[in-house]
Amino acid sequence: MSMVQPTEEPRVERIVGPGRPTVRGKFLFVGDEKFWVRGISYGTFYVDESGQERLTPETVERDFSEIAANGFNVVRVHLGPPRWLLDTAWRHGLRVMVGLNWGEHMAFLDEPGKAAEIESRIRAWIRTCAGHPAVFCYTIGNEIPAALVRWHGRRRVERFIERLYRAAKEEDPDALVTYVSYPSTEYLDLPFLDFFCFNVYLESERAFADYLPRLHSLSEDRPVLLSEIGLDSLRAGEEKQAAMLASQVRAAFRLGCVGVIVFAWTDEWYHGQYRVEDWAFGITTRDRSPKPALRAVSQAFAESPFPPDVRWPKISVVVCTYNGASTIRDTLEGLRSVDYPDFEVILVNDGSTDATPQIASEYPFRIIHEPNEGLSRARNTGIDAATGEIIAFIDDDAYPDPHWLRYLALSFLDANCVAVGGPNLAPPSDGWRADAVSNAPGGPNAVLLSDTTAEHIPGCNMAFRKDALVAIGGFDPRFRVAGDDVDLCWRLRDRGGVIAYAPAAVVWHHRRSSIRRYWKQQVGYGKAEALLEAKWPWRYNSLGQLSWFGRIYGRGRSLDFSSVGGRIYQGVWGTAPFQSLYQARNSRWSLALMPEWYLGVGLLALLGVLSIGWWGWALFVPALFVAIGLPLAQASMSAARARLPPDRSASRARRVRFRSVVLLLHLLQPLARLSGRLRGGLTPWRRRGLRTRPAYRSQELGFWRDRWESPETTLAGLLAALHE
Repeated sequence: MSMVQPTEEPRVERIVGPGRPTVRGKFLFVGDEKFWVRGISYGTFYVDESGQERLTPETVERDFSEIAANGFNVVRVHLGPPRWLLDTAWRHGLRVMVGLNWGEHMAFLDEPGKAAEIESRIRAWIRTCAGHPAVFCYTIGNEIPAALVRWHGRRRVERFIERLYRAAKEEDPDALVTYVSYPSTEYLDLPFLDFFCFNVYLESERAFADYLPRLHSLSEDRPVLLSEIGLDSLRAGEEKQAAMLASQVRAAFRLGCVGVIVFAWTDEWYHGQYRVEDWAFGITTRDRSPKPALRAVSQAFAESPFPPDVRWPKISVVVCTYNGASTIRDTLEGLRSVDYPDFEVILVNDGSTDATPQIASEYPFRIIHEPNEGLSRARNTGIDAATGEIIAFIDDDAYPDPHWLRYLALSFLDANCVAVGGPNLAPPSDGWRADAVSNAPGGPNAVLLSDTTAEHIPGCNMAFRKDALVAIGGFDPRFRVAGDDVDLCWRLRDRGGVIAYAPAAVVWHHRRSSIRRYWKQQVGYGKAEALLEAKWPWRYNSLGQLSWFGRIYGRGRSLDFSSVGGRIYQGVWGTAPFQSLYQARNSRWSLALMPEWYLGVGLLALLGVLSIGWWGWALFVPALFVAIGLPLAQASMSAARARLPPDRSASRARRVRFRSVVLLLHLLQPLARLSGRLRGGLTPWRRRGLRTRPAYRSQELGFWRDRWESPETTLAGLLAALHE
């Protein structure tokens, strides 16, 4: 935003104060404090023939003073600002979300030299702002129209946005950089962004609350910021505008967003040189008189992120440990820093022989010592000792976000569920090897049926209603090391229980720090799969593979060839909102990701050796190369998509090393699982499934109605008749 310069531009000296925001998992931080974005959109205003936005420093001073007085802390501008505007913002305690809009509504990839011109313009804008403490972030684009994305192809658009991201990082390395998307192009895959921004205009309170979990699913382990919400008071009325904005602000924080930018500060709004008269999105009028929305939004921000009128249920946190001395101090320190009004911590020492008991004795938590009988029995001991109505479990190699319990509790209050899980992220300080393991398959990932419900939640971050655990007898003691969480989730779901997912209920989970430890973990998981198959044979197919109904959420997912492409649907030429990018499930290519595929590779290798010297050699050896090449190619795809640690992504040598290790782990994981399965008795030749034969053959029935009836009504009637 190039504005008219003051006669004598005030300069910011070397300001001493809090640093710029940084990203840690699903949240923004300034120093060690979380930074909640309470933002307002500012402009655009009149733009003259030279492309400069006309606004006097006196007006900016007056507006920013009122904005700060009403509790806002971020101002979003839409063109590259001059430095004096940043100075003004900083004097009032405001940070600036710097928009770098470059004409997204033109076919920017068709005109020769246009892409380079846009990049040059972006670099020039950033150089003006580089290093200024008031810069909250840079947005390198805003709502590229769906029709243009379809015209250019989404891959080309994604690469161009990444090009702008790299340019912005080169000009101001310490700044956060993002791109502002919207529902019509939610399918754009931009994993390199520092955090996830979305403009969402939904007037339905229910639709708005339903859509935010979708954004968390798209963002995975990055923060979600609503970069615009708003309502036109000219059509809806000022009272409805106030009520809706306040409701959406509260919902956004409650559902785990890091903040909201309200559109806009004032009804004074220009499209270039043309004053917009037929809408009024401002929370003040053109002369800055407040509308009811100003007070409503200010009050909603003041009461966020957590509602003040909630009756928080008592939660018992259970930590089970066996020789966890190397990491349990992090766990206990994290629990001591948890921000929750009513909780207890119960530590069950499962016969540790290291320094775990001594470390635990330093903390004011209840400790129960018992002989080593396995993880499930230790968790059952914790259930018996718990006095809370909700029991949350965390592992001794994990530590919670300070607001972990609040987000779990809110999910229990908002959903009719028996359990809630959340993400577990690798701590950023664990080193590049742990980062590589977090991008490898077989990690403790949730399996989601939808954006809000889960089929399985991992044991390092799960919470249950105590009465639901007691009703099913707790954990099955046969699972001593792993598999107990999967078994418990299946039993709860079989009783009709719903498992919810809270994307902001974060714990930090230390990953294995070496390939050897990762191998040992995956072998253990393979043994647990054998135990699960023995108890739940009907959940496994004829090849011994577990049939999940949901999809794995988080890093480390193995990609197969069906993951390439997908289809964009909805609307004429894909321009409708709320689109999704769907990929095939249970693709034939996924067979090459099975642990048992390696048995086939070994068999082909043996046949190839035995057939040397006769005609079978020409058949088995090419088949062997194909059998080896398929998992290698798919592992390469997964490694190429792995997310690099931000502070190490600049060095080409480190990028190659990082991706090479991820590639190796994708190849080793099925082999380790196969080893564990075979040791546990889960062999391909073992009989599986129910031993009863089907009593009836499948039949098809067609029927005709003279009167139209919806399929839902027909099925409901058929179900009622069958029950009778």
